[in-house]
Amino acid sequence: MTVVIDRTKPPEGDPAPKGPRSAAARARGKGDAGGGLYKPRTPIYPKLVQGRWRNIKWILLVLTLAVYYVTPWIRWDRPGDLPDQAVLVDFAGRRFYFFFIQLWPQEVYFITGLLVIAALALFLTSALFGRLWCGYACPQTVWTDLYIYIERMFEGDRNARMKLDASPWSINKAWRKSGKHATWLAVAFGTGGAWIFYFHDAPSLLRDFWVGQAPMTAYVSCAILTFTTYALAGAMREQVCIYMCPWPRIQGAMLDQHSLQVTYLSDRGEPRAPHKKGASWEGRGDCIDCNACVVVCPMGIDIRNGSQLECINCGLCVDACDEIMVKVGRPKGLIAYDTDAAVAARSCGEKPVYKLIRPRTLYYAGALALVGGLTLWGLATRSPLDVHVLRDRNPTFVRMQDGDVRNSYTLKIANRTFEPVTAQVAFSGVAGAQIKTPGADVTQGPVALSVEPNQVRAVRVFVTASPEALPQTNMPATFTVQAAGATQAVTTTFLSGAANAR
Repeated sequence: MTVVIDRTKPPEGDPAPKGPRSAAARARGKGDAGGGLYKPRTPIYPKLVQGRWRNIKWILLVLTLAVYYVTPWIRWDRPGDLPDQAVLVDFAGRRFYFFFIQLWPQEVYFITGLLVIAALALFLTSALFGRLWCGYACPQTVWTDLYIYIERMFEGDRNARMKLDASPWSINKAWRKSGKHATWLAVAFGTGGAWIFYFHDAPSLLRDFWVGQAPMTAYVSCAILTFTTYALAGAMREQVCIYMCPWPRIQGAMLDQHSLQVTYLSDRGEPRAPHKKGASWEGRGDCIDCNACVVVCPMGIDIRNGSQLECINCGLCVDACDEIMVKVGRPKGLIAYDTDAAVAARSCGEKPVYKLIRPRTLYYAGALALVGGLTLWGLATRSPLDVHVLRDRNPTFVRMQDGDVRNSYTLKIANRTFEPVTAQVAFSGVAGAQIKTPGADVTQGPVALSVEPNQVRAVRVFVTASPEALPQTNMPATFTVQAAGATQAVTTTFLSGAANAR
């Protein structure tokens, strides 16, 4: 039997939750009281907590920030005058470099594939573990965590910050506030500065930036990223997740009763009440209504009120509650990563069942494997050559003095390798046709064309054929190009004017 618990309400027969409500709940309450549609932000002062999930967040914060700030400085050896930056979006050279991979503008479908893979991975993660991305790896969460850490360095933990904000202005308050905001601006500037290094050679841009010789786009982009980082991570914080980010609204379609989320086990915690040392636990729940889970929440919510849009599943309330449970001698896990189905099963005295494999996760995993496989297959089998043929349209053909017919073509051969290649160009479809390039001799065999690494060579090609080999006006023909161990054939047409040739 499957029972679904409405986690937004306390269990039937239990008293309503006591204690101070979250900042978000208070703000909603003010709106309900007729105070107007728009309300000023209620400051949230999350308290520092130690524990397993907080440590995981610290590790991921360091790793993700290191990847962001360090990646533009990683070098990758490429031949010739090609850029040696491992990851570079080179708009001037119209290339995207990612270590040993380079993508050309016409290969933008690989970028599309990567975006689809990222979306499907997010869908699968949400179906399995709820808003795990939001709580641990989202840029808004990472930079907000960093900004709160800086805030604690200057102003102290929760109680000290609240006391400082409530106190009148003084030298102590002024230097702490100014130091915090100056450090925030420095981090924001470093964030914008690191971003522009992904689009230009990092060492050269760093030198040119300070002497005013960098492109104007670099200064504008740096200014925009500096402002947005400072505003979103420093001033707006949880408002970005609640009001600006669309994902909290979308995720509802990804979740079901078997999705793991930060969960308050109401069947174990209720009825809640303060607890005195030595008092009996009979007839009451394990929750002592200490609000430790509320004061550590960066979103300002009370997880005991059930699943809420604002919750980012960061797990800090789990650490806070476990710490309290240890102190009062009760088992950990009153707040834990759990599923609605498991909570419902335990409330009915049944053994909980966790289903990681279910229709929606199979669908997301299958779609992810399919798109990922196609993208990898495309990268593995992409040709080092790209050939395009354009036939002259004016004149469509030329009749020579000896009666032969000549067509002119423009061949564009792209060498996608990092080494120079010699392309062998052959023409077929017209018997006895001769091929030549400007400055070269006429030949019936292939024409050799050298192409520089990572470049496109455009060359004129003249094809001449005898009228006897042209029984019809439009003759289907093929250019075959061989180079770098690859062969590419491009179909075209040889126009002869056979209808009025005689």
